[in-house]
Amino acid sequence: MVNLLEMSDEDLINSLKRGELTVAIYGMGYVGTAIAAVWARAGAKVIGVDADQRKVAAFKSCTFKLSDSTVEAELRRLSKSFSYTMNGEEASANSQVKIVTVPIYIRDGEPRFEAFLSAMEGIGKGLKRGDLVIIESSVPPRTTVDIAKPALERASGLTAEDDFGLVYSPERIYVGRAIQDIEERYPKVIGGVGPRSARVAKALYGVIARKGVLEVSSPTVAETEKLVEGVYRDVNIALANEVARLCRSLGIDFDEVRDAANSQPYSHLHKPGPGVGGSCIPVYPQFLLYAAKRIGAQLDLTALGRQINVMSAKYVFDLIREAAGLVGEANPRVSVLGLAFRGDVDDTRLSPSYDVIKHLVNNGFKQLLVHDPFVEQDDVLRELGIPLTKDLDAALRADVIAILTDHSEYFKLSLDDIGKRNARAAVVDARHVIRNWRNPPRNVIYMGIGRPTVGGIHER
Repeated sequence: MVNLLEMSDEDLINSLKRGELTVAIYGMGYVGTAIAAVWARAGAKVIGVDADQRKVAAFKSCTFKLSDSTVEAELRRLSKSFSYTMNGEEASANSQVKIVTVPIYIRDGEPRFEAFLSAMEGIGKGLKRGDLVIIESSVPPRTTVDIAKPALERASGLTAEDDFGLVYSPERIYVGRAIQDIEERYPKVIGGVGPRSARVAKALYGVIARKGVLEVSSPTVAETEKLVEGVYRDVNIALANEVARLCRSLGIDFDEVRDAANSQPYSHLHKPGPGVGGSCIPVYPQFLLYAAKRIGAQLDLTALGRQINVMSAKYVFDLIREAAGLVGEANPRVSVLGLAFRGDVDDTRLSPSYDVIKHLVNNGFKQLLVHDPFVEQDDVLRELGIPLTKDLDAALRADVIAILTDHSEYFKLSLDDIGKRNARAAVVDARHVIRNWRNPPRNVIYMGIGRPTVGGIHER
């Protein structure tokens, strides 16, 4: 029986490269599939574990479709290195390394650990002496030591660090370039529950991460640094959204202000938008706030930044409503361009587009159409009775066109294109995709976050 904790660094590295190690990946989503691909590329046999029966069946039959084409291609190319199952205990028993990417969701402001604990129980029941458990899910600080460790020890009857290794190592992935991020772009941060755990993880990750491995003193340090990465961006985007509102009120262009400010090397002002989406940045501040509350600490700036970004969707709705008034339509046709939370992906998780759409529905806007070139179908829109289309020409024939996602396709749009399709129209540009916005045709009004209204008799 292989005992990773007793192997030398050289033997660990050689075992991985020779294909003698089996790695079980718990959670085959955007992150898990990318992690599975890089471990297979390094030489490991990989077991993909997921609770979704349809997803597992699609992987088994090789009929899966991923939004990251590079990850998809690698899973297909290395298909002989993979097997898939819904049985977490079996996967744990048949692997030496277990990597957890199962997400922890927020509900009513509190993290929900049910799916995460279910994964821990399955791993624990199949856990063997000398195995290594790596948690890569984004979690509130102290989750590894306070929740994962006792759950694994309880289910296995083994002791972390003495009998098995336990490490927290945050994923640092940008969907669409995930393999490159893991292998080339960033150092791999690890925090072990003890030196034996950390040593094994450091040796194995050293094969994968060309930027090297950054070992920190504990899992809690690693958990916290991951969240702080996201909170930094959330607070910075909140500042950008606040300054953008000021710029619009002053009648000046936020981008001009931003470019000049960022010419100073200590200024890194982000871009404004309709809010912040995805499974990371909107969630990380809540994890930190949850941890702070438990120990009686206060994070005022973190909380305020989150509040400002949540309010941004309402601000965009207000612009749409103002635009509808400017085109003089009592029941305007409104097209929303972009459902995904960022450009050129199909990921709609926590997209601010949903919040803008719900404001429209709740305020009586009835003629709504959503366009997205990547999203195939959407349950939320179906329940609301709002059509989802890939026909951009049809979407551009509207009284108000609200651009909420920075898909590459939208950067090709011009106000002249829109003017040719409509007798009169207004564009609300929440992502600054329209380049020649200062010179609209006479029948088009342009309104952008952080920009003055331009066009028609309403130019100011």
